[in-house]
Amino acid sequence: MRALRLHAVGDPASLAIEELDDPHPGPGEALVRVHAAAITRDELEWPADRMPATPSHELSGVVAAVGDGVDEFAAGDEVFALTPFDHDGVAADLAVVPASVLAPKPASLGHVASAAIPLPALSAWQGLFDHGRLAEGESVLIHGARGVVGAFAVQLARWRGADVIESEADAEAGGLDLVFDTGGGERLERSPALLREGGRLVSVATEPPRAGGIGSVYFVVEPRHAQLVELARLADLGALRPDVDAVFELADAREAFERSLRRDRRGKIVLRVAGRA
Repeated sequence: MRALRLHAVGDPASLAIEELDDPHPGPGEALVRVHAAAITRDELEWPADRMPATPSHELSGVVAAVGDGVDEFAAGDEVFALTPFDHDGVAADLAVVPASVLAPKPASLGHVASAAIPLPALSAWQGLFDHGRLAEGESVLIHGARGVVGAFAVQLARWRGADVIESEADAEAGGLDLVFDTGGGERLERSPALLREGGRLVSVATEPPRAGGIGSVYFVVEPRHAQLVELARLADLGALRPDVDAVFELADAREAFERSLRRDRRGKIVLRVAGRA
């Protein structure tokens, strides 16, 4: 099979397509024929302890085989997933992933659009609901609402029935229930003053400032099967839509990763691995 391999941490120029032996699923695992794999800014910095490495931890594809003990999926099932960060990635023709992280892909979307959902949408879900405990009728300011994670956060917060505020200028000091930050920096540092007593400050970018009377949380997104199932349902209802900036063939992965570092891009960048994904 073909696999994209990184040979120098952080360097898109070190990416190369290589031929590797086809993998086989072990107990509790599924072998997925990857149709599309999405990439994340700076992810070439992540695998420093396991080089060479295959990047990308978001896939949409079709189950090719399953290992012992896997009953919920079978060959031919269309799936999507965020895969564990401590494993090799999925920018390859075939990928072995824990079956527990897979979910049926949205029926209404193709593989490219489906691959653009897992990491940013799960980040938004976990930031708003797991850590931010956002409830219907509450107010939330989303820093970076035009970014990939932020755009999903806006959609999910509105679906939950929250009052979504996208600009500090529109926020009343000391009146917000939640600030969800996706970029860090000065806006994050100013955020405690915007929150009411008992408000929550959640960041997926960096440790937020601590202040009396508010809860501050930094988190790293985790694969979650049940949340992906719900995200697929919302996508099929039209309540959740991914934004794809550009699609590159696997052979053009260097260019794709170079584009991911640009500040003027909008939406997710996706590698097309198979056919007309």
